Amino acid sequence: MGVSLRSRWVLLPFTLALGAMTLYFLRLQISHEELRPPEPRPEGPVYKNIGRIVAPPLPEYFPLAANAHSPSDLPPIPSWNRPPVEHVPETTRLYIGFTRFWPLLQQVVVSYITAGWPPEDIYVVENTGKMDANKRNQLTIQNPFYLDYHRLTKILGVNIITTPSLQTFAQLQNLYLSEAINNNLTYYFWSHMDVAVHSHEDKEPFKSLYMAAVDVIRETQKPDYLRDENGHKQEWGIQYFAYDWLSLVNVQTFSKVGGWDSMVGYYGTDCDMYSRLGMNDYAQPVQDAGRVHDVTTSLDDLEVLYRRRPKNQRRRDTSDSQARSNNSTLPSPNQAYLDSTEEDARGAEGYDSLRAILEQMAQDKRDDKYRNSWQLRQNGGEGEPYYYDPDGFEKALQMTIEVGVKIEQEKWGHKGCDIKAGGLREGDQWKVEHDSTFD
Repeated sequence: MGVSLRSRWVLLPFTLALGAMTLYFLRLQISHEELRPPEPRPEGPVYKNIGRIVAPPLPEYFPLAANAHSPSDLPPIPSWNRPPVEHVPETTRLYIGFTRFWPLLQQVVVSYITAGWPPEDIYVVENTGKMDANKRNQLTIQNPFYLDYHRLTKILGVNIITTPSLQTFAQLQNLYLSEAINNNLTYYFWSHMDVAVHSHEDKEPFKSLYMAAVDVIRETQKPDYLRDENGHKQEWGIQYFAYDWLSLVNVQTFSKVGGWDSMVGYYGTDCDMYSRLGMNDYAQPVQDAGRVHDVTTSLDDLEVLYRRRPKNQRRRDTSDSQARSNNSTLPSPNQAYLDSTEEDARGAEGYDSLRAILEQMAQDKRDDKYRNSWQLRQNGGEGEPYYYDPDGFEKALQMTIEVGVKIEQEKWGHKGCDIKAGGLREGDQWKVEHDSTFD
């Protein structure tokens, strides 16, 4: 039986009253929850729920060096890249800074050596903040700040300068400049550690990467270098080889503009420095000495940089082996490798293969959304001297980077690297309002 219209009107007040009472009791419950005192905080620190994945052990990327007792146990430098027996008259000091991830440092050092750079001219600047722990071999390879001090100095033959504390990128650059000034250098080279280099083996006339870099020095020293048709001679500030992945620095001009702004510690500090060079009319030419690949991983075996190939069994010369058997000196631990290989031909298939691999490694880095992910591949070292939590280090670093970027933006009132293009001049620092890039 249906409900009449009159009956529906009779039920309406009851329905409204029931709804009002429900809302009232809900409000009372909510008020009660709001008045309930919060749960007391446990005494002592409350720890974050951190689930850390332990990174797999790093492999050995250069077994020949691991087996070597001295530099003579390594393969010879490719004959076409060997530096002159007598050092060139020019000073060719090369600084390479290091903070984290040993495999990339080892790779860049070996690549420069095999491209002809004299090991005694290479200075690794250990910027780990670990004092003498690496020199004393107190860090394990899973520690992000580990480097093999013995291998660098005794096997590869390069130099190490250790900073007393962790430096920002800008501070590290000023350290290079200070070292150059204190050693009466008029110029110096510096390189990023996350690159791998090699000579242009397929170009004629051939020059090793090292000798091509020396030619750039010689060019800058000519009386008419950068002199225009009116007789005006422009000074130069920096010579770029693939941007500043490898660069040649003029000590005098860098000093004249005040060096690097240490308040802008990381990203943006290059924009600031190179813009100030431009504002002061210092030239920044682009040069080409060889291939410089920006990479995030190491080659599986750095032996390929020595450009050797398996020896043809039918042409194998046993005279060297016979001579060694008649010699009382102990054989090299890598003798079997040296006996079974020979130098490849310059520009041969081995070079094409090496270049293709490095180009793919560089492409992989360009495709990586976080291009510096290599900095996070080690997270061990707990309990070792001067230990710093790897995740905390990365978080603090990103915060420091962010602050530096904001300082650089406030300094010029501009966001972006095109500082000079916005009409800004030397002396405008900290004196201009925000421009349209802040809109």
